[in-house]
Amino acid sequence: MKVFAINPGSTSTKTAIYSQSGEIFRKEINHDAQSLLLYKTIVSQLDFRKQSVLSALSESRIKLSHLQAVVGRGGLLKPMAGGVYLVNEQMKADLRSARYGSHASNLGALLAGEVAGKAGVKAFIVDPIVVDEFSALARYSGIPEISRKSIFHALNHKATARKAARKLNKEYEACNLIVVHLGGGISVGIHEKGKVVDVNNALDGDGPFAIERAGTLPAGDWMRFSLSHGYDHPFLQSRLTGKGGIVAYLGTNDGRKIESAIGNYLNGTTVESDLDGRKCLEVIRAMCYQVAKEISSLAAVVAGNVDGIVLTGGLARDQRVVKEISDRISFLAPVLLFPGENELESLAVSVIEALSGKQDIREYS
Repeated sequence: MKVFAINPGSTSTKTAIYSQSGEIFRKEINHDAQSLLLYKTIVSQLDFRKQSVLSALSESRIKLSHLQAVVGRGGLLKPMAGGVYLVNEQMKADLRSARYGSHASNLGALLAGEVAGKAGVKAFIVDPIVVDEFSALARYSGIPEISRKSIFHALNHKATARKAARKLNKEYEACNLIVVHLGGGISVGIHEKGKVVDVNNALDGDGPFAIERAGTLPAGDWMRFSLSHGYDHPFLQSRLTGKGGIVAYLGTNDGRKIESAIGNYLNGTTVESDLDGRKCLEVIRAMCYQVAKEISSLAAVVAGNVDGIVLTGGLARDQRVVKEISDRISFLAPVLLFPGENELESLAVSVIEALSGKQDIREYS
């Protein structure tokens, strides 16, 4: 059984082929940012990206006729339960019209549908970013006109939670896990018996501040900041997502430069640099402090009955970050480490399980 997985990002499209035995082929296609500017909308990039994806597939020397399925990363759709979904006409219509918002991940199902059509097989998505399994209490914000939304790194959350459950010798549906995705954005979710019943909105920069996300801000100060200078919506959105967090404090999102500055500061080495090592260390520690607070607050959702705390995402490779967080929250439950995002693998494995009858195949409507 061979499954072709497609994960579109803002300036790249990652592709891979998996079988039950593991990864067969992988190719990351980098798109020239200037070329992408020629397209007025994300969905108008579809044909351009399709040709790149088909070219990558031809490099694998695996024919279209050898594929059993194609799977794409899920995009901004209506709120839905987690799982494997068949790509149907309603889903494609919602993505083409950007009915629920525009995001590079919207191309995942559309690209999967195009390739699957050529191969004569079915297309799927898995655990899109709009997975919504909130409890009723989690939706309250404090203002009736505003409800809390479930938008987070659902694909990596769900796949990593299942790995963590297996490591604990339990079924995912029998565990209470707090999963922390540490990347350009940070999402911290409580998985209660197989459902993510509460999580911060990582798309809008809610929760802890991150590399490029401002995190939850003091509401009154944010309101006054917004009103006092007459800032427009695009500027304010950029401060929340893209130019907030570590980028705002340090002027860079380059982890290697930040870590180098911290190392020089701790070693007492004097070098010419734009970055203040002491400040870098304090900002990183502050981010970890906020992550630890978010984890601890979610433990209350299940009355402290937590089986494990799972750290994943790119920043989970950073030993300093992992230690800062673990030292504050290890009293709650064992800390399990699964660095990286592994999104292509998660997509393919879920579809292979679905085609093998181990997961249900859901219909989008």
